[in-house]
Amino acid sequence: MPTDTLARQFARANRVRQLKAVLLTAPLFVFLLVSFLGPIGALLTKSFVDTDLAPILPRVTSEIRRWDGRDLPDEATFAALIEDIRAASAAGTLARAATRLNYDVSGYRTLLFATARQLPDRLTSPARDTLMSVDGKWGEAETWGAIARAAGPTTSLFLLAAVDLRRSADGAIVGAPRDESIFMRVLARTFAIAAGVTVLCLVLGYPLAYVLAQAPVRVANILLVFVLLPFWTSLLVRTSAWIVLLQREGVINVALARAGLIDAPLALLFNRFAVFVAMTHVLLPFMVLPLFAVMKTIPPVHVRAALSLGATPATAFWRVYAPQTLPGVGAGVLMVFIQALGYYVTPALVGGADDQMLSYFVSFYATKTINWGMAAALSLALLAATMALYWLYDRLVGIDRVRLG
Repeated sequence: MPTDTLARQFARANRVRQLKAVLLTAPLFVFLLVSFLGPIGALLTKSFVDTDLAPILPRVTSEIRRWDGRDLPDEATFAALIEDIRAASAAGTLARAATRLNYDVSGYRTLLFATARQLPDRLTSPARDTLMSVDGKWGEAETWGAIARAAGPTTSLFLLAAVDLRRSADGAIVGAPRDESIFMRVLARTFAIAAGVTVLCLVLGYPLAYVLAQAPVRVANILLVFVLLPFWTSLLVRTSAWIVLLQREGVINVALARAGLIDAPLALLFNRFAVFVAMTHVLLPFMVLPLFAVMKTIPPVHVRAALSLGATPATAFWRVYAPQTLPGVGAGVLMVFIQALGYYVTPALVGGADDQMLSYFVSFYATKTINWGMAAALSLALLAATMALYWLYDRLVGIDRVRLG
């Protein structure tokens, strides 16, 4: 049989195998796309897609695109706004427009509804004079800048606000007012808490994993059950248990008082200490398990060989044993740190006002103010910061050295 015929048959058989593999994985891919990737992608697009205002105020959003942002808009833009306010008020959609503009400039909702109530039925003067007589804010460029920034179909409002920036009426990027510049501090706090919890988990988890790896199988199995025990209880229950333990009349304060070690209850709850304790308790198994899996694969003869060659126990541990556990350390650090970045329930229950992480504000904007654009922008900022850290870790350590077991 000719060689080219064999090659074609081999290529055909290879394509059939690839097609079967694709068909077998297609249901899983579709499921992930519909239930995971699709919703997340739809949420993140809300951080820069802005189509809320244009359908409600179509005339003014069209006219204002010609505005340079320096002086006030022309008479046609003022007239277009009056027509849009009347139409939206009659259609009952003015509230939606007011809510969107209020995200940008506080008090815009009151301004729009007051203007709608006070507009005369027929204009007897130029539209500019009519609006400015209703409220002097219509004579400020920043008031019109909010409409220009919301004209769509895309906006930078939410993404800039997520990093404490904003656009002025003329389009320049400037810093947000000091009393509104909170998100960079919250992002730094989120990373600081996640890093602190990761270090605590590593300090506590490494010796625990070492004991598990060195213990006899029967003892190790019993200890492993205690490590896995937190997985059998919901996160909310575990966090609530720490409230019982750490509160002023809780188990720990009562025990310390009865032992005569304290005269007044310690402030153990609703602070950073409680956040570190509760989050470390929840995330510790995610550090122990990868370390244990790697340590079990390290042959004991390596350390014994180092000892037989004259190394001290400390030298044998740090120079021979510890480097071989680095894949487990990397896996545990990544798992704990990335999970800690997104924590919401634990800091919300046991932390104070200055201990809330970025996920708290994502939930606040999504459920309390229904500002999906801001919630999406904060989520995107956290995702971008996490990916940047992941890239840095890959460059410095190498993700190929991370192993889950």
